Amino acid sequence: MTDTPVVAPRRTLRAIRPDGTTRPVERPFAPEIPVALEYNGLSYAVMMASPSDLDDFITGFALTEGLAPHVADIAGIDLAETDKGWIARATIASLALEKLQERVRTRVAESSCGLCGIDNLEAVARPLPPVAPHDPLAPAAIFRALDALRDHQPGNRATGGMHAAAFVDALGTIIAVREDVGRHNALDKLVGAMARAGVSMADGFILSTARCSYEIVEKAVRAGATRLVTISVPTSMAAARAEAAGLTLYALARPDEVLAVTA
Repeated sequence: MTDTPVVAPRRTLRAIRPDGTTRPVERPFAPEIPVALEYNGLSYAVMMASPSDLDDFITGFALTEGLAPHVADIAGIDLAETDKGWIARATIASLALEKLQERVRTRVAESSCGLCGIDNLEAVARPLPPVAPHDPLAPAAIFRALDALRDHQPGNRATGGMHAAAFVDALGTIIAVREDVGRHNALDKLVGAMARAGVSMADGFILSTARCSYEIVEKAVRAGATRLVTISVPTSMAAARAEAAGLTLYALARPDEVLAVTA
């Protein structure tokens, strides 16, 4: 798969004005299709996602879900398109079949939120691995990345309906961006892309257009990130989990201001 945006065919719609008059409008829609993720021959989850960068997606999902401890453990990636969606398959060398089957039994919802299917509340509060020591993030780097982000979002420019997750170096240069209709999916794709490229996410920061909720913080920490910048406001649990793990979190990032949550 490539990072070329996949856009659904245009549809002709009616734009309705306050006075009741209408006009025809042609718009492309952000693509959303079922993607079945299979590990070691066992179906793990069906995600609603955009059908691009699925090799990065199945890799990053395995890492942020804790199925694979290292990208080197993931092999045999195979992608197949069907009449109902896509199937992404991978083999995880270090994953015992019994453990995978148990995870499948507890995962009952088709979401990448990180909470679905967990019936033991203690699992939600399980401590995250501590974030590696890191230097403060220069404010100029954040604003430089924000200013450049739109140019790296072809899918969202075309449809207005796609999230983005970017990996940015310490100077504010955007290294890579992945887009998806799902905010978690975009981050998983980015994590997978960086892992497959051998780039440590501890060396820069993640910039996300997603709402900064619990699961975005969880995935960032599990991916080895040290700093996270989001365009939206954080939830109370996201802030608490980031603080407990030592993740530097900035939120409500705007062209003229950013909120230091745990920095």
